[in-house]
Amino acid sequence: MNEAASQATTRIEIPPWDPGDWEREAPPPAPPTARTRPSSPRRRVTTTRPVVRLGSSLTTETTVKRIAVSLLGIGLLLLSFVAYQLWGTALYEHSAQARLQAQLKGSLHTVGKLPSIRRNSTGAPPLTLVSRTAPPSADPPIGNAVGLISIPAIGLADVALVEGTGEDQLEEGPGHYPGTPLPGEAGNSAVAGHRTTYGAPFYNLDALGPGDAIDVQTSQGIFQYRVVATRVVSPSDTSVLQQTVLPELTLTTCNPRYSSTQRLVVQALLTTAITNGSFQPTARPPTTADTPKTLAGADTNSAHSGGGVAGTVLAAVLWGLAAVAAAIGGVVLSRRLGGWMRWTSALAFVVALFFLLSCFQNVSLALPASF
Repeated sequence: MNEAASQATTRIEIPPWDPGDWEREAPPPAPPTARTRPSSPRRRVTTTRPVVRLGSSLTTETTVKRIAVSLLGIGLLLLSFVAYQLWGTALYEHSAQARLQAQLKGSLHTVGKLPSIRRNSTGAPPLTLVSRTAPPSADPPIGNAVGLISIPAIGLADVALVEGTGEDQLEEGPGHYPGTPLPGEAGNSAVAGHRTTYGAPFYNLDALGPGDAIDVQTSQGIFQYRVVATRVVSPSDTSVLQQTVLPELTLTTCNPRYSSTQRLVVQALLTTAITNGSFQPTARPPTTADTPKTLAGADTNSAHSGGGVAGTVLAAVLWGLAAVAAAIGGVVLSRRLGGWMRWTSALAFVVALFFLLSCFQNVSLALPASF
């Protein structure tokens, strides 16, 4: 029995274990089940991005910003100059008026009172002309005060008249045409004034109608004129300045507003005269003044009399550079100073504003006559 058992048993030999067998023979993957899906290989998506040069982009952006800021600064400068022309020039006119008023102090005729004029419903009241006028006298020097003018109907009160109708004179107030009689004298006395700039004394001159009063006070007396006509003429029509037998007053200004293509002319007759004495109307003595070729406000400029347009432009450039230097100084001080001392840099900006106004004034003189 033992022999039979030994014959039935087979001999199995196991080879020695080699660690490399685990690497050579990997276990087969597990079959997919219902819960798990075979994972698909991920696709690598490649995108092409443009190559951006950082330095070039920043340079272009900085250049555009600088151009935009420069254009904005130029625009603000032009707007400020327009604002100066329309409103800032009134400051210069106000200062000049104070000087002229001081010059007239103590020399005006103050005895008597002019009648108060009211327009009736039927139009202009009948006019009674004076039979006496002030004696003829020589024109005062250019730039000197002549008298005071008031036009109640348009709210003009005690504005000083200056001798001359150049741009330098009209910037100070209404100007008397040299060569025409002084207000209150026999003949046609003529006065010009700005309508939209430098205080705009004749802004509402078109609102005058027949019968409205124009009062003038000079060293010779107090005179009241009454409006008889209003018309529009070309700048070259100087016939409105021609001398007449009747004592008249002619006012001229640019028309329409903000333009100098035409002239608005208001003509009035002397109806009341209060003087130091009684004088018979006499002819105007000969004058050496030339008759103007155009009415005041035309495209002529009195900057020629003050050193020429070139000198005025040079002054404007120098004032402008001074304004820029003062503004830069203010910026530097505001960055370097600390605490409350930083507010002292505001003085530099005030000085820059003064220089800028002086620049604008010279630029205005260098331009064709304003309106």
